Amino acid sequence: MSLHSARAAALLAWVNSTKVCPDPLHDLSQLQDCSVFIRIIHKIHRSKEGESVLEQPLPERISFIRGFLQKHCRHKVAAENLVSAQKLVDGEELALAKVAVLLLYHTSMSCKSPGDWNEFDYETQVELASILKFVLDNEESLNENLEPFLLRKAPPSSSGTSSSSFEEHSPPHSLPHKREVRFLELQKIASFPSTNNMLSSPPSSPMGDIMQTPQFQLRRLKKQLAFERENRDGLEVELAENRKLIMEKEAQITMMQQRIDRLAKLNEKQAADQLEPKEMEELREKNESLVGRLHEAFRQCQDLKTEKAQMDRKINQLSEENGDLSFKLREIASHMVQLQEALNELSEEHNAALAQSQEKQGQLENELHAALQDKKSSEEKIEILQGKISLLEDQLAKLEDCSSQEKGEVMGDILKLEELKQEVSSLATKGAELQATVLRLEEEKQLREAALQSERGRFEEEKQQLSSLVTSLQSSLSESHRAQEKLEQDLQARDAEGQA
Repeated sequence: MSLHSARAAALLAWVNSTKVCPDPLHDLSQLQDCSVFIRIIHKIHRSKEGESVLEQPLPERISFIRGFLQKHCRHKVAAENLVSAQKLVDGEELALAKVAVLLLYHTSMSCKSPGDWNEFDYETQVELASILKFVLDNEESLNENLEPFLLRKAPPSSSGTSSSSFEEHSPPHSLPHKREVRFLELQKIASFPSTNNMLSSPPSSPMGDIMQTPQFQLRRLKKQLAFERENRDGLEVELAENRKLIMEKEAQITMMQQRIDRLAKLNEKQAADQLEPKEMEELREKNESLVGRLHEAFRQCQDLKTEKAQMDRKINQLSEENGDLSFKLREIASHMVQLQEALNELSEEHNAALAQSQEKQGQLENELHAALQDKKSSEEKIEILQGKISLLEDQLAKLEDCSSQEKGEVMGDILKLEELKQEVSSLATKGAELQATVLRLEEEKQLREAALQSERGRFEEEKQQLSSLVTSLQSSLSESHRAQEKLEQDLQARDAEGQA
């Protein structure tokens, strides 16, 4: 079974968008040597590691790629079994597509991933968003579901929804009295303490929509927090090594102090034995040299202790910040679960209300159409009757000079004329009533349309509130990450000085 053409084209468009190869690729088979994948990984890490791997044979390149995926995927065992090394060596397009999917997912989750998706056309964004949504929904069962998803056959979704229906995360609408209660929950979450210095703009593309969903943002925050924890563990290991180095320096200082003490005693003994001035001068020079080295060692030890104290404070501060972020993440995750349930409930209520409103609006339109038809018919009858009345009035005017007998003969026409006038009056009254009914129906229709429009605006505002909250958490994690990077640079600088 061949690959799903639209998804394969979307993956290829994303690979070309990374601009890691000079010429655009036109087929997944061009990824067989895995050099493009390594360049993408190198671009994500911003390190020199990928350049040396490019010079190695294909098996070593594949081993590097699989190691990267195992390290950064949520389930390492699943990632190990997901991509077959032999199939990559054989250049199987399905295996190459799997690697592209995992790299797309990791790049989108990374803080350093590109945020501008507008360079893709709408259809490509829809396919890329469906791929991200599928991985989010099937992290626990990628081994079973990824192949059917990439092939033409549609896979069973573990979440009970289609993997391409990323639109389900767009904000639902509901009735005003329910919406006000849910909006208070949004305000409660949005007022959570954070260092938010940015305002996120509402998504303007399918990829923007999927990346602004609570599910995607929560997964990205968890991934960043795990990365911060790994950095902290590394710093703690390096701190332990520095403590060991300080203890070794202190032991060296103790040994030098003992040697100085021995030399001082020997000096005193030689002075007592009245040694030659030349020998005394040599001993004095050695003593002064050892004292200078001792002072220098004391100074280095003091500097190391000062740096150790500063590093301890930074580590403690960083641990507190990570603890705060972990607490915030747990609380916001709980709120997001509650919010998702509330949004699902609101969506169901809104769908029912929308169906009822559409049915009512259809009835109003039918009534309006019937009223307009009746009005038109009445106006036509009034025009006909008025024409008849004018004709009869003209005839009666001509008969005024006739004899009384002739007037008696036309008495019936006069009565007929009076009946026509009464019928015209009745039709005019009915026309006025129909006009009032038309105005009422049109006004009711406009009010319903205005209410629906207002409700859509309110839910869009709530969506922006949630986006602002997620952005604030990302800002907090970024600040913590910058603090750890600065601490790491300080440690590297200190190590370089120690080796010198």
